[in-house]
Amino acid sequence: MKKLYPLLIALFITPSISFSQDLHKIALEKADEIEEKVVEWRRYFHENPELSNREYKTGEKIAEHLKSLGLEVETGIAHTGVVGLLKGGKPGPVVGLRADIDALPVTERNDLAFKSEVVTEYNGQETGVMHACGHDTHIAIMMGVAEVFSEMKEDIPGTIKFIFQPAEEGVPAGERGGAKMMVEEGVLKNPDVEAIFGLHINAGTTVGHIKYKQEGIMAASDRFTITIKGQQAHGSTPWASVDPIAISARIINGLQYIISRNAELTNEAAVITVGIMKGGVRYNIIPEEAYLEGTIRTLDEEMRKMIHEKIKITAEKIAEIEGATVEVEITENAPLTYNEPALTQKMASSLQKTVGADKLHVMKAITGAEDFSYFQNEIPGLYFFIGGKPMEEPEGQALGGHHTPDFYIDESGMITGVKAFINLTLDYLQGE
Repeated sequence: MKKLYPLLIALFITPSISFSQDLHKIALEKADEIEEKVVEWRRYFHENPELSNREYKTGEKIAEHLKSLGLEVETGIAHTGVVGLLKGGKPGPVVGLRADIDALPVTERNDLAFKSEVVTEYNGQETGVMHACGHDTHIAIMMGVAEVFSEMKEDIPGTIKFIFQPAEEGVPAGERGGAKMMVEEGVLKNPDVEAIFGLHINAGTTVGHIKYKQEGIMAASDRFTITIKGQQAHGSTPWASVDPIAISARIINGLQYIISRNAELTNEAAVITVGIMKGGVRYNIIPEEAYLEGTIRTLDEEMRKMIHEKIKITAEKIAEIEGATVEVEITENAPLTYNEPALTQKMASSLQKTVGADKLHVMKAITGAEDFSYFQNEIPGLYFFIGGKPMEEPEGQALGGHHTPDFYIDESGMITGVKAFINLTLDYLQGE
């Protein structure tokens, strides 16, 4: 009888192994079958982009697709967000997948058949609207994943929550939105999501490649404003003024001193950039007031606190020396995008399974930011990059950079995203 034990154990174990392998095989084959549909969806969204918190038609298109697949669909989350819930036919954990859906106030220069011709007003200026960061590909990728899993729902061991998030690029002034608002409205609850995965296509990474990093992968992003109040005078008598323009220049230089002399850059990178400088209405009048606005990027929480304090002190002391006053405000855009180490180590094999060991790369952290971090503040999450650069182009040299009018993505890279999400989801749900 003892000799029969190994045979009996093998009989019980073998079917589950076979089932796991078959489930992956079926899902990946289905992904190949719908690749053309994923490209078509991407082109629709690229041609019909919408800005943050204004993704009305985008959300309708997504919801229509998810409903056609038989998913439970909820709309209007954080204004325009959409969530689809797929309950598998077998018991198991709950996993979340996220795609951002908003476009940017950028006028497209690419010569594409599906080029964006959309024009709108943003911050009082007429501008084009463009998916200049690849969110159109993210939407299409996740719609494809939802379709694949919906066709094999009865064999899925657990639940998948598809989160289509608006306003990743930031909300309009005076509004709320994005991942933070989705979390506040309970998107990770009912049912409770255990882990979440997100991706970003990258114009400088070759198609078919994946890059990732455990712990901090993208910087925390904060916005600062500095209002300098001086004394107005004729441009011919600067001695009669307290010149906020000149003081602004000194403050800008002082801010860079924080990075070059106070930030421990051998620890982590940090950036302070002034993106807006306003002041004056006429060439020969020294104005009473000037205004600076910019961004802070940090990869270390202690450095982040230090930089916040130094910005306020620097602006206040320079203004005080010159007899002016300042108002400094710093607001959080997104925390550090942090890939939980245990989850990242566990799921790295899923990424390798997708592209092979030679095309999976551990990257250095970047000073770009992502509000996917708000999901990661609540539950373990893994965020990674897939390639969107044509193979014939040199590595790292994008045909058109992110957030530019020439931003360009090779659509053949999207299938990598579909398959990565499939492998991550199935491996997590099956506890592999």
